[in-house]
Amino acid sequence: MPRLPVLIAGLLLFAAPALALDLPTRKAGLWEITMEFQGRSKLAGQTMKQCTDATSDKLMTANFGGAAEHCQKQDISRSGNTIVIDSVCAFGGATSTSHAVVNGDFNSAYTVEVTSTREGARPIPGIAPGGETHMKIAASWIGACAAGQRPGDVIMSNGMTMNVLDIQKDIPPRGVPTRGLVPPR
Repeated sequence: MPRLPVLIAGLLLFAAPALALDLPTRKAGLWEITMEFQGRSKLAGQTMKQCTDATSDKLMTANFGGAAEHCQKQDISRSGNTIVIDSVCAFGGATSTSHAVVNGDFNSAYTVEVTSTREGARPIPGIAPGGETHMKIAASWIGACAAGQRPGDVIMSNGMTMNVLDIQKDIPPRGVPTRGLVPPR
């Protein structure tokens, strides 16, 4: 897998505790999502597209939501189309403290701004231990999924496509040891 998608996935997981809640389901169809990571010039303005339906969208939210069981604090407040999440979560030997503000209607457009700090465990390349990261996600609904796309498809800016429903099939159920297992290619 190319290095940039791996780095993006890692940074999304870094921010995931802030997003670990039951967000509204997005309108089915093709969403264009731009992610900006302050201080990370390689990641500035990375854009991807996601083909969604109710099932794949819930799966993506549930994957973030799975981190909630590791959170000792998760304060969520809603006011109109704004959701504010403050969380402190520990997993993988690291503690992540995050503040996220989600604005939008999930039918046409929304934004997510996340400020996080992470302490402990292995450092993420390019982020100082205990350093603060800032991530902004802007998403817009652009219409129906294109011919040949299926719900769950994520099309990276380099053209690489992966499907979250297919990836989910390759993940062992919780409680099943993964040490020494090699994922199928």
